[in-house]
Amino acid sequence: MNYQRSIRIPKDRVGVIIGKNGNIKQEIEKKFKIDISIDSDYGDVTLSSQVKHYDILDLNKATEIVQAISKGFSPERAFDLISDDNILEIIDIRSFAGKSDNKLIRIKSRLIGERGKSRRTLEELTGTYISIYGHNVSIIGLPEQISLASKAITMLCIGKSHKFVYEFLQKIKRKSKLERMKLWE
Repeated sequence: MNYQRSIRIPKDRVGVIIGKNGNIKQEIEKKFKIDISIDSDYGDVTLSSQVKHYDILDLNKATEIVQAISKGFSPERAFDLISDDNILEIIDIRSFAGKSDNKLIRIKSRLIGERGKSRRTLEELTGTYISIYGHNVSIIGLPEQISLASKAITMLCIGKSHKFVYEFLQKIKRKSKLERMKLWE
């Protein structure tokens, strides 16, 4: 039986998915025992597998990695999704900006920060990887980390101050550290 997944990616990310001399595409194909075909004119990517039904999870994981790369992650960061513990979440920030392009730009600027400082701080405080690309914010991490990062991103998107959001994250981080310490007592 042939299993297949198709996704459309931005044309400017096709080269990243292929990699130098095709190395990224080949690595994904080899790791997950799949075939990837890419239409670089339209950005259509088709992942297919002819393996047993229980290996459909590999096809899903490979699709998630390609999707992460298409959302702005480096292949190295996207490959963190190989771990069954890590997942990808994509937030469409147009839901916060409405139809205003200016508001979308403002929200993206708040999330990225000066020279990427806000994004890096969110990553450090939540233990996730975050990519802001187009009208999406994508997050790679453990489910509980993603939940926290998603909440912080939502707070910034609706206008909460950076200071408020960072203090919120630090408070949760301290609380979770204390709970872990209590487990060892």
